[in-house]
Amino acid sequence: MPDQPTVQYGETQIILDPSFPFIDLHRHIEGNVRLETILDLADKHAISVPATNVESLRPHVQVTTSTRDVMAFIAKFELLTAVMADLEACRRIAYENIEDAASEGIDYLELRFSPWFMAATHQLDPIGVVESVLDGVAEGIRDFGMRAKSIGILSRTYGPQVALKELEALLQYPDGIVALDLAGDEINFPPQLFEEHFRQARAVGWQITVHAGEHSDEVGALNIWTAIKELGAVRIGHGIGAWNDLPLMDYMLEHRVAIEGCLTSNVQTSSVKTYADHPLKQFLERGLLASINTDDPGISNIDLAYEYTVAAPAAGLTGKQIQQAQRNALTTAFLSSEEKASLRAKKQNLQGSSE
Repeated sequence: MPDQPTVQYGETQIILDPSFPFIDLHRHIEGNVRLETILDLADKHAISVPATNVESLRPHVQVTTSTRDVMAFIAKFELLTAVMADLEACRRIAYENIEDAASEGIDYLELRFSPWFMAATHQLDPIGVVESVLDGVAEGIRDFGMRAKSIGILSRTYGPQVALKELEALLQYPDGIVALDLAGDEINFPPQLFEEHFRQARAVGWQITVHAGEHSDEVGALNIWTAIKELGAVRIGHGIGAWNDLPLMDYMLEHRVAIEGCLTSNVQTSSVKTYADHPLKQFLERGLLASINTDDPGISNIDLAYEYTVAAPAAGLTGKQIQQAQRNALTTAFLSSEEKASLRAKKQNLQGSSE
């Protein structure tokens, strides 16, 4: 018998399902900028940063202790977006995201980005940002043999009117985007403010995923309901709030609405106190299509292997549940049936060649 495929972080190994690919469905380009790239772009564009080397830069960019809430976590993006000084920087950062995912051993990646968020600091053209990001992703796919798709984000924190402009920029490249997302300040900008935006997205054939229920309270559950019923979400980013609403979980199970779990991110934003408090294990026990993802690995200082080998066991997941989450990622990926079959065939062929 050949060795079973594993994912490893440090001394810890987790056995994966050998017939399924290693997938990250929820990763933000803006939250995964290399520290070396920040320093290099800052130097190139004469941008002041509070550090001269990687180690002194790290505490300004990465979360070292839990933040008070999601918006405090988002504040860590300040230096990352500060160095997005031109369209070439945006292309480079997208390209390096693909390279890093390939280095992690990821077989398929869905990268999401907000063109307005990336453009805002230096008043770049949002349409140009979309083009540059898609070019960087395409170049990375070509150079590193990765399979990846791009998800556009509307940054709700700027309000519905700016979100319409952001949507217009994304709609210039309808074939380069597979889905539309809504992210940012969920408390002050609930999903019902963006119904028209998502109607337009569905009209061009995009899939829908929405950040909702990032906190385990009644408002979080209500936002998940709205994201599903009014925006058309088939996947929910984070979705912690579903745990307090049994009818909602039953609905998500019946209608196969998936949850993009982000364990370390949720601890760092204080959405849950500890890994053990995270409801991902309970979601899987109920049969929900929940997966394991990284969110903002550059800020969290983690990778997908860490989430599988450290975060998931700390959250109480058994080996079988971790494999279940791995399989759920392929099931709920924004891929055609043919693309999913191709990914599995490639994985099985690679496994067979190692025997």
